[in-house]
Amino acid sequence: MKNAPLLNFALAVFLALSIGWLLYAGRAIILPLVGAVIAVYIIISATDGLKRLPGFRHVSDVWLRLAILAIFSIPFLFLVVLASATVREIAEVAPIYEANLDLLIDRAAAKYSLDKENIWNELRAVTIESFDLRLILLKVLSGFTNMSTSFLLIVIYAAFLLGERKAFKSKVLGAFPTVEEGQKTLDLMNEINTRVGYYLVTKTLINVLLAVVSFVILKLFGIDFAFFWAVVIGLLNYIPYIGSYLGVAFPVILSLAQFVSIPLTISLGVCLGVVQFVVGNIVEPRVIGHRVDLSPTVVLVALSFWAALWGIPGAILAVPMTSVLAIIFSSFQGTQFIGRLLADKIAK
Repeated sequence: MKNAPLLNFALAVFLALSIGWLLYAGRAIILPLVGAVIAVYIIISATDGLKRLPGFRHVSDVWLRLAILAIFSIPFLFLVVLASATVREIAEVAPIYEANLDLLIDRAAAKYSLDKENIWNELRAVTIESFDLRLILLKVLSGFTNMSTSFLLIVIYAAFLLGERKAFKSKVLGAFPTVEEGQKTLDLMNEINTRVGYYLVTKTLINVLLAVVSFVILKLFGIDFAFFWAVVIGLLNYIPYIGSYLGVAFPVILSLAQFVSIPLTISLGVCLGVVQFVVGNIVEPRVIGHRVDLSPTVVLVALSFWAALWGIPGAILAVPMTSVLAIIFSSFQGTQFIGRLLADKIAK
């Protein structure tokens, strides 16, 4: 058939668009399920690490995994509740912050005689005066409310996935006509578990360490809601490249509104920026290395794609989701070229 390549390309584009639409339209259902799978990866990797310790070798895998799920769930639920309360508190002091910023801007305008220019008044009307911090914080608060609902679904899904994991191997082997095909699928899943699970566990531990160090710095500078901002910095560090500095931007900007001191704000930004630089350019490359094996360009494109589909959760899940796709593509003859295009380094 003459037009077979063109037809195949058109069908592939249609399939990709259809899958993209389904991922976007069904994000309320798919996101908690994906989050549960990611949680299971972390729990299994943590369980394997604990089983190597003398005191945990004789503990049942099922009970150990459920215990880890509970240990992670309770603090995370506490953080969601704390974040909601903190956003409310920030909304209450928002008028004070806005007044401080207005004072700082008026001083700068008076110093450089900008307040006498008509263009300054027009610019102020469409930027500063139209900025409503309370309204933004209320939208963030509604996001935390939705997050608590999604988190409950993630815990339930993860508990059921862990409960069925024991019979999962026999189900996979029975789903294929030959044992070889079933075993190949299991080997593929084991590779995903090893690479993605290690990345997630290591990244989580690094983010916890980053949050602790950031909390100490914020507390030393006397920043309001230091614990909340430290948690935000740790969570946003899951987002590659831009997440870490985006997390730092929030407390740095609000420190200017709190103290109305440019030197203090610059000092805080430098301290937090140095910590982010050390973690992102020294600690993570040495500890994580090239486990996910994704090209930096691919990571940026994946970040844009998943963020467009699922917002901030999509940005956080961009690297593990794309890594899973890269492993799957590399495992089949017909799609190996896609896996090679996604990879950072091609094995010789």
